[in-house]
Amino acid sequence: MLLLVLLVSNCLTCHVKARPAPSSSLTTATNACKATLYPGACESLLLSTSQVADGPKTVGEIFDLSVHAAIQGFKSTRSLAYDLSLSAQKLSSSSSSSSSSGGGGGSVGHESYLPSTAMDDCVELLDHSLGQLTKILDTKTRPTLSGDDVRTWLSAALTHHTTCLEGLDEQARKFPKERDMVHQSAQTMDHHISNSLALHKLDHDHDAVEEKEKSSYSSNHHDYPGWMSRKDRKLLEASVEDLEVKAVVAKDGRGTHKTIGEALEFVSTLAGGGRNVIHVTAGTYSESSLKISRSSPNIMLVGDGKGNTVITGSKSAGGGSTTFGSASFGVSGDGFMARDISFENNAGPAKHQAVALLVSSDKSVFYRCSIVGYQDTLYTLSNRQFYRETDIYGTVDFIFAHVRPKELHNRPRSIRPESKHRNLDPRLPGCRHSDLASAKNPTYLGRPWKQHSRTVYLESFLDGSISSAGWYPWAGGGSPSSVFYGEYMNSGPGSGTSGRVHWPGYHAALSTAEATEFTVARLISGTQWLPSTGVGFDSGLHP
Repeated sequence: MLLLVLLVSNCLTCHVKARPAPSSSLTTATNACKATLYPGACESLLLSTSQVADGPKTVGEIFDLSVHAAIQGFKSTRSLAYDLSLSAQKLSSSSSSSSSSGGGGGSVGHESYLPSTAMDDCVELLDHSLGQLTKILDTKTRPTLSGDDVRTWLSAALTHHTTCLEGLDEQARKFPKERDMVHQSAQTMDHHISNSLALHKLDHDHDAVEEKEKSSYSSNHHDYPGWMSRKDRKLLEASVEDLEVKAVVAKDGRGTHKTIGEALEFVSTLAGGGRNVIHVTAGTYSESSLKISRSSPNIMLVGDGKGNTVITGSKSAGGGSTTFGSASFGVSGDGFMARDISFENNAGPAKHQAVALLVSSDKSVFYRCSIVGYQDTLYTLSNRQFYRETDIYGTVDFIFAHVRPKELHNRPRSIRPESKHRNLDPRLPGCRHSDLASAKNPTYLGRPWKQHSRTVYLESFLDGSISSAGWYPWAGGGSPSSVFYGEYMNSGPGSGTSGRVHWPGYHAALSTAEATEFTVARLISGTQWLPSTGVGFDSGLHP
């Protein structure tokens, strides 16, 4: 299959003088393109390969062609963003030098920093997607992938693309030329990724049904996937003394490292590819731009308890960062685990978006943690995430979701979902949604920031701070008719639905069948990978 893609890539540069009449296989392929959101982009790929004897004949082959085209688009846009970032950095450096020597370029130097920050975000986001998209077509990794893997990574690619552009819009309005260059470059790759999702669904509808059935067969938490070691299963419950720790962080110098950044740098050099556990002892760690990159998978941070081990920062949109770049701690390396740690952003409520924790790590787990901030406290950017016994504190839009997270036994106060990016949705089963003090103003369960926002509360406790309307409209944002907001078997003084909004997309009483689609087993295939982490979970609804 990969050879076919390479041949197609070569053909795209050929000059075709004549084109034969469409074959029956091409006609069939064209019908498949009609099932996509952007049939023109799909059909243009078919036309570019119509001279090739082994051109795409099946939906699966068209899917490969579409993903390959998306990869080429991501590479091109990533290269453009990188070049623009370097140019902006040079301009900023030059302007700063001019300002320090008495020149009048101070304001230019400050402004030129802005697109550099957003462009750097784009490079990081597009790099992440390139890694996941490449695995979809890689002949070595492809046989091991599930349909959920493919759908999740394609959806993540769309999310990363959107986040890149949103960052440019946040901070690069004074540089429309650079922003527009990236927007134009990114448009076609967005179409190809969207089409790839549609084609995959068309080709794997039966497989998706089988996967859902398998995911709900068993709630036995001792069923572990074969690719995980037995040690990994007990990490979340074992005492620190029983863990095979690779590094110890202690501010007083009693560990192997004094900073988390140094410990992360150290474990990234270790060979073996296994789980790298870092014990972060009690203390408050304020380190600039703490990130675990996609090249560092399977890292686990173990603290000494919520409020004892604290990772903090103060970057914010009000202080000049993008929302993406404001995170006190960010992780994109797959298989990340954290337990007994607090993640905080202390920028304050006047600084607007200020992220405490940003997560794009696939199959990541957070256990007995706390996440503290004001606006956009937890940014669940992309991929599959699981939260248990984790307290999330904030005021405005404090769970900012592009993704399909599962938060169990948490205590959030209000939520803003992002747009329904294809395979992504926040679900809040078993939560305790409560105010820390008597609120003067009502609290809302969520508000639609973009089209197709989707949030569901399952079997949660809602206290008296919740507005009787429940959900708050976003002025100028997504139409309420496009949202999917639902509630199922919630309790508490704020759980009554008689006074809720009357939006077409609001469902005051989901059926059991509807609610089941948002459980751990169905939504994130949790029974297939969560048991290996050792964290307890409820795979379905309560009886």
